[in-house]
Amino acid sequence: MKKLLSTATAFALLAGAAHAEGKLSVYHWFEYIPQELVDKFTAETGIEVTIDTYDSNESMLAALKAGKLGQYDVAVPGDYMVEIMAKEGLLDSFAPADLPNFGNIAPEWVDVPFDPGRKSSIPYQWGSTAFSVNRDVYQGDINTLAMIFDPPAELQGKINVLDSQGEVLALGSIYLGIPQCSTDKEQLKALNDMLINAKQHWASFGSDTAKDVLVSGDAAAGMIYNGFSAKARAEGANVEYAYPKEGFVVWMDNVVLLKDAPNRDNALKFMNFLLDPENVAAVTNYAAYTSGVAGVEPFLDEAIKSSPENNPPADAPKGSFIQVCDQETQTLYDAIWTNLKK
Repeated sequence: MKKLLSTATAFALLAGAAHAEGKLSVYHWFEYIPQELVDKFTAETGIEVTIDTYDSNESMLAALKAGKLGQYDVAVPGDYMVEIMAKEGLLDSFAPADLPNFGNIAPEWVDVPFDPGRKSSIPYQWGSTAFSVNRDVYQGDINTLAMIFDPPAELQGKINVLDSQGEVLALGSIYLGIPQCSTDKEQLKALNDMLINAKQHWASFGSDTAKDVLVSGDAAAGMIYNGFSAKARAEGANVEYAYPKEGFVVWMDNVVLLKDAPNRDNALKFMNFLLDPENVAAVTNYAAYTSGVAGVEPFLDEAIKSSPENNPPADAPKGSFIQVCDQETQTLYDAIWTNLKK
């Protein structure tokens, strides 16, 4: 009788999966979600998931505006990019009741300035952006952004910088002690000149390769996301992640519901799935960042809990989110970035 019941239950589950079957198209950061979790979602829902990747917030925005809006259901932009996408009309909205797990969002991440009340997004992972240094190459104090922008001789010509306008210009502004959205011509000139001078010491621009070049030894230092640094260390690189005295960037990536999503209902199912503590903990264990969902701790690996990249020293300064400038000011920063990338 038990075997018959088990068989019946199995057929019921298969029927449920078949009933929910469909497609979901995700636009996602590179190396940021475990395939096992995607497979679990498909097994539970019958929904076939396709994932395309990008390597910066800006490249994702450009692709959507160039014609990919309407091809994807959800994307995973950073905090400031959520605000930009909302202003440009690229996001759809939902009600908390559309996501049964909405109440699992950690209280501090519900009423966020880039999406007040969470009308278009849910938290995914959050972390910091600074840099890591290979301690076999350089043994001195690394507690300063000068390691990237005015590096010691041991690191010159051996530095990788993220191919990300928002983070490079934000960290440069933090290093100089100027506002992120400054309109002061002297401050903007100082930022431009500092970056151009620093560029001579950089070996490469690369976001998706930021970990790999540290592991291979092609770079001795590199601007990097804290979780990527933890993964480089786990892969054998003798690197140390810095929380520089001038400050660093704090970010939160978010899953957003895109306008004209071809599979809107499936997108909401996926977002709700990622608000389950056990599911989102699998992302944290894989990517080595921190979740914005309450109740994940019992499901986290000990290495993640104790990671130095996720546990800043007591004297570390407060991090800063990337600010969204008005369009006229942003044009000035776009020009600085274009000049730097020549």
